[in-house]
Amino acid sequence: MHGSILSWVCRLFLGGTLLASALGKSLDVRGFVDVLVTYQAIPAPLLWPIAFLITGLEWLIGVWLLSGWRLATGALAALLLNVGYTAWMTLALIRGLDLANCGCYGVFFQQPLRWYSPLEDLFLVGMSYALRISAKADNSPH
Repeated sequence: MHGSILSWVCRLFLGGTLLASALGKSLDVRGFVDVLVTYQAIPAPLLWPIAFLITGLEWLIGVWLLSGWRLATGALAALLLNVGYTAWMTLALIRGLDLANCGCYGVFFQQPLRWYSPLEDLFLVGMSYALRISAKADNSPH
């Protein structure tokens, strides 16, 4: 039962966070593209496709986690996405970028990129890992 409670909490938190992030980006994709420009790392022709890819992945993985279908695999997808976000923000900080909005929730809930921003995503990586382990344990034969 403990694993099931952990899975449920992680699913709701991770899925809800991803859906909130996807919604914020979807409501103003142009604004999200403008945020991506501030990272000074993506060639102009790729900005829109990457904005749609990121937003689509967040919608997909968020719904996937909340559905509970093949949960261990969905948790792995969330883990990889958040590792990518952690690396992306860390590199921006190393490059000395001063961003008024990290773009995590699009333009509606602006958060500056701070030294601890990657740590927030590392927390999500940890939750994704916990969900993956818990989901595997819930599905193992007893």
